[in-house]
Amino acid sequence: MASHPRPSTPSFVEPTAQSQVPLTDPTSTLLSSSCLDFLLIELVPMAYRITADLAAREEEWLRQDASKGDGRGSVAGGGTLTLDEEEAREAVFHRLEALGYRVGLGVVERFSRTHPRPQTPLDIIKFLCKDLWTLLFRKQIDNLKTNHRGIYVLTDNTFKPLSRMSFDIHPTNLTSATTTTTMANMKRPTTGLARAQPFLYFPAGVIRGSLAALGIQATVQAETSALPGATFQIRTVGAKA
Repeated sequence: MASHPRPSTPSFVEPTAQSQVPLTDPTSTLLSSSCLDFLLIELVPMAYRITADLAAREEEWLRQDASKGDGRGSVAGGGTLTLDEEEAREAVFHRLEALGYRVGLGVVERFSRTHPRPQTPLDIIKFLCKDLWTLLFRKQIDNLKTNHRGIYVLTDNTFKPLSRMSFDIHPTNLTSATTTTTMANMKRPTTGLARAQPFLYFPAGVIRGSLAALGIQATVQAETSALPGATFQIRTVGAKA
């Protein structure tokens, strides 16, 4: 019987050191390095499915209310409830960004158990570029720019969640038996760059959560202009352009 290689199991805190130093903490938890890759692959489709299901449920509630109110059995306004692309994108963004925010908070708290916290804003940004990025994506940020007024631009030329992506040329059909009516006009972006954009929402939330855990309130805007590169612009509260 052929044997299969076991997945690598780097430590949640410091993968490179744990491969050389035996575990001394009996409460340590190991995690396969591929888990985050699989999670990021599934997060975006899951967010679109949840958005579709919630829209279908809301449509059903409106139909029931209209039926009880005037007996006509239709959604108020005489039509069906639909989500256009912009509404779907906003719903997916808020869901994924919020999930990433919670993960960012937890990662910093876990990291701080064995490492001193950075104190100055610049040290915190360097922590994101080196320690956090290596922990999550097994590489450092390729480029960091700042205007020294609270705005930082992080560039990853080979962002791992985008490095394995491939896209077909046909629009994605997200309709299902339970959401056919609701999702009839709700389409995912069809171009490669537009379809890659939602996969940056979760990492952007992780950055914002990590900054919040270290005492910096900021907004994070993520975008890609050429796959598999990604750029994250951090604008701290009170920053000046």
